[in-house]
Amino acid sequence: QVHLVESGGGSVEAGGSLRLTCAVSGRTFMAYIMGWFRQAPGKEREFVAAISWSANTRHYLDSVKDRFTISRDNDKNTAYLQMNSLKPEDTAVYYCHAEGLTLVSGSTYTPSEYWGQGTQITVSS
Repeated sequence: QVHLVESGGGSVEAGGSLRLTCAVSGRTFMAYIMGWFRQAPGKEREFVAAISWSANTRHYLDSVKDRFTISRDNDKNTAYLQMNSLKPEDTAVYYCHAEGLTLVSGSTYTPSEYWGQGTQITVSS
C-alpha cells in the first residue's frame, strides 16, 4: 500500500509562512514527480507546484512564484512546500500528488499516481 501523508497545515495571518510536508509511505513506489495542488471553496482544484526526481526541474503556479518553494528529500521519500508571504487568496485545502512507478511483482513496474488526504491552509487578512 502506498500513502501520501501531509502535515503542516494550519491558520496564519497574511504575510506569514507555513511549511507543508508530504511523506510517501510504501517502498514499492518510486515517485518521479511530486507536486502540490489546492482547492478553494467553490473552485476547481488547481496546480500549485511540482518537482522532478532530481529537483532540477520545478514548476509553479504564476501567482505563487517567488513566494512558494517546492523541494524534496528522496532519502526520506518526502516533499516540502515552503510558503512565504501568504495571502488570503492562498486559503485552500492543499493536496500532495505523486507520479511514478509502483512495483507490481518481481521487476515489473506500473505507472501510478497517488493523492494525499489534503490539509487546510487558512490565511486571514
